Amino acid sequence: MIRNVLGSIVALLGAAAAVLSPFRDWYDGRLGRYYGVDDLFTGVTSAHPGVLGSILLPFLFAAVLAVVGVVLRFRPLVALAGVLVLGFTVLWMVRQGQAAGSLTVTGDGSGLQLGVAGAAGGGVLLLLGAALMSGRGRSRRLADRPDRHEQPYAAPGSADPDTWPPTREPGPSVQTSPWPEPEVDPYVGPGRGPSSPPGPPPGAPRDPDTEPTATYPVQDRPDESGRPPR
Repeated sequence: MIRNVLGSIVALLGAAAAVLSPFRDWYDGRLGRYYGVDDLFTGVTSAHPGVLGSILLPFLFAAVLAVVGVVLRFRPLVALAGVLVLGFTVLWMVRQGQAAGSLTVTGDGSGLQLGVAGAAGGGVLLLLGAALMSGRGRSRRLADRPDRHEQPYAAPGSADPDTWPPTREPGPSVQTSPWPEPEVDPYVGPGRGPSSPPGPPPGAPRDPDTEPTATYPVQDRPDESGRPPR
């Protein structure tokens, strides 16, 4: 957010400097708006074109691109505006150098003047503002991407069936066998000693026809007097 604000301010300052530069002296006391757009392609002449036919026109177009880019937070558009301003400034310097034989910078106002510096500085500020802006691509991706806490958790796989997100704490056991769980035989009476025939394995279904009958101790009956035997 701070980068966008700072970059927008720098870009707008650059656009303003580029638009105001044709109203200042460019070379040998001649205003920038006295140079026609066609002079940049055919050669500098002494004719004074209208305002919309002068070098002010491409600078106005670049300023509009910069403002639209700042409003939309679209960095390439701001950078394109800076390239246009610098490109037309350099092209003018080439044509002026061809017409005058050379470009000079003097203190008496007979060479390059502040209008050229304002145009070049405006183009540099536009490029700098585009570099400072963070753009809207990152914020849009963050807005389009759902929150990771809102995404449903996937079911646990077969390699880790006893845990469940998000805490990864042990959860209910998942039985992977189609057979019933084995049950332990609760009988611990006689007939289960070392000499007794082995019983069925735990968990196997019981067969009453083949299962050995348990033997229970039998007490002696009391005699006729009713006393228990000794």
